[in-house]
Amino acid sequence: MLYVDIPTRSDFATLAGTRADACVSIYLKTTPVTQHIEGARIEFGNLVREAQSQLQADGFDKRRLATLLDSLNELHADDEFWRFQANSLAVLVTPDSIRSYRLPNNLTAMVQVADRFHLKPLLRSVTFPHSAFVLALSESAVRLCQMHADLAPEVMPVPDMPNDAAASGGKSDPNDRSQTVRFLGDGQNVRLQQYARRIDAALRPVLSGREVPLVLAATGRLASVFAQTCSYPHLLEETIADSPDHFSPAELADKARPILDKAYAAKIADMHALFDRRAGERRTTTDISDAARAATFGIIDTLLMDIDTTVPGFVDDDSGAVTFVEKDDAKAYGIVDEIAARALATGARVLGVRRNDIPGGGELAAILRYPL
Repeated sequence: MLYVDIPTRSDFATLAGTRADACVSIYLKTTPVTQHIEGARIEFGNLVREAQSQLQADGFDKRRLATLLDSLNELHADDEFWRFQANSLAVLVTPDSIRSYRLPNNLTAMVQVADRFHLKPLLRSVTFPHSAFVLALSESAVRLCQMHADLAPEVMPVPDMPNDAAASGGKSDPNDRSQTVRFLGDGQNVRLQQYARRIDAALRPVLSGREVPLVLAATGRLASVFAQTCSYPHLLEETIADSPDHFSPAELADKARPILDKAYAAKIADMHALFDRRAGERRTTTDISDAARAATFGIIDTLLMDIDTTVPGFVDDDSGAVTFVEKDDAKAYGIVDEIAARALATGARVLGVRRNDIPGGGELAAILRYPL
């Protein structure tokens, strides 16, 4: 089983606003296969020692350092914690707090030390989570399956989920048009709408706050009725247009993966097309210094950034002026990461992607609300 803790937008806002005398951000690859997790624990220990070296070199307060290291060492020693992992792990710690997120993405191992957290890799889990829900829906049954990367999907329990269309309306047959719903039109259609509303109501507390795609597996009128009724904003337009009753969760996941790939590719293609249009209006930039100023003054509408690299330095709080540094020490932080945090704080859409998905192939590409 893959255990994940995908952060929400409110999590990002809290983390982005955190400031401390030491903020340590650790990212590493892990595995959901418990018997193979020891290598990840060793790597985690190495990254902790690297963070310790940076803080000691900076003359960090010994008592505060000991408190921070105690939290990390306790996590390192927690066998139960390491038993339940995903494909990557993010650990964000100060001397006063520690948070961890188990992520479905494969992230590059790194440690960053500054007065704020390094959040770029964490954004990847929201941009492209490589996870999805599949709602297998027919008049005779409904299941919600959760899938992650290439691991076996699972059926999720959903309280108050109706068993079938007949039960949802209290009638024995959803195709029976002789009931007292004729005044509303087609009796079957009304019953399917009741069914869809009950499913949507049951799903709401399960999906609330998530940004994971939902793929619908259904056919005919039921597919269109649910699509019209569904309140979850991340329901994908493309569906698995087969009756799902005889498909296993693994078969549903196999059918959903091409749909997810197409949705992700379309998302990037849309961003590139918008960037090209806005470039003609002088409302784009791929320059880090220009993007830092734009983020500081709330001008960025959409930001694409490379999650795998770090450009160390500083961004002035008031002017957005950038100072680049050669050495990534305990004082410097990721400039692009800071740009992303400021953009998020002003309502921008921020996407963590790979470099070859960024217009111009640089560290970032920004679409502006108006010319800089």
